[in-house]
Amino acid sequence: MDDHVETLIVGGGQAGLAMSEHLSDYGFSHLILERDRIAERWRSARWDSLMANGPAWHDRFPSMAFSSVGPDEFASRDAVIDYFESYADQIKAPIRCGVEVTDVQRLPNSTGFRVTTTEGVVQADNVVAATGPFQQPQIPPIVPANTAGVFQIHSSDYRNPSQLPQGAVLVVGAGSSGSQIAEELLLAGRQVYLSVGPHDRPPRSYRGRDFVWWLGVLGKWDIEAQAPGTEHVTIAVSGAAGGHTIDFREFAERGMILTGQTQSYSEGTLYFADDLARNIANGDANFLSLLDEADAYVNRFGIGLPEEPSAREIGKGPASVSRPILSMDLADANVTSIIWATGYTVDYSWLNLDVLDENGRPLHNKGVTGEPGLYFLGLPWQSRRG
Repeated sequence: MDDHVETLIVGGGQAGLAMSEHLSDYGFSHLILERDRIAERWRSARWDSLMANGPAWHDRFPSMAFSSVGPDEFASRDAVIDYFESYADQIKAPIRCGVEVTDVQRLPNSTGFRVTTTEGVVQADNVVAATGPFQQPQIPPIVPANTAGVFQIHSSDYRNPSQLPQGAVLVVGAGSSGSQIAEELLLAGRQVYLSVGPHDRPPRSYRGRDFVWWLGVLGKWDIEAQAPGTEHVTIAVSGAAGGHTIDFREFAERGMILTGQTQSYSEGTLYFADDLARNIANGDANFLSLLDEADAYVNRFGIGLPEEPSAREIGKGPASVSRPILSMDLADANVTSIIWATGYTVDYSWLNLDVLDENGRPLHNKGVTGEPGLYFLGLPWQSRRG
């Protein structure tokens, strides 16, 4: 490895590759270090049938379209991996895979950084932490890991229904991951329980346009973060089966049993918050508000998009939605698996610098830290929603 680099990018995923293209365009020398492979999270921390949540015209780098996916289609996990690899080749990214950064310190009495890796030490004038926000799977300490008869995994370790033991499955978390996994299990003939917390529930499309298009024209991608460390919003949206709107009531009508947030566990019984109706109502309010704004935009500018009054027809769902169970004996319900679709925490333990808060999250202003030459990239709400 070189003894000195101008800019060192840590992470060879979406953010790191994008940074590389920009640095190359401006003539800045740099090196990317990736501890595994390009787009590793898409390879080893995603389920087999995962589809991108946005259409290919949107979920792409500006300088390269998908070659194997139509612009209005949703890319599969494997298509995304191939795309990232092709993009790295196109931009001639100077990337070294299989090299992990283990420590970054400020050089004493000097500018720049001393970066320790698994292949030696390198000095860097600038360091870009592009490892993203989804690093350490987070499982709430509710059900003990050694609970007999219950197989527990995080959604990052789920692959397909055949991986799970026979029996019913509880999916905790109803964002994009939890919703898609729960629906896949339902289609596979499993009895599925889905624990639904607060969420946004946008339409997959409205008046012939995907919701990401509406977020663009309505200026929602440009909404600025209200404060440093603004959290990722839980969004229930799916690109599976050609893309469709997530409707929890429709899940219930098909036999899925919905509960409120999972709160506690004692002697074989899980207890749920009495908040299912409120969470679904708030999700509906988010859904309808986007339709209202879209209609107002169409009327204001006289755009010829077809009306879609049926989109506002929201059913009540079965009685189990308005009167959900508040507790469940796992054995009686034959729940043999719990999938925790409960998000991730960050891991910047390799940054030996004063740029993290008490919870280990980055301290920054639009990616720029108080440590000259150190930057973060690829964080949710880093500067704006987009």
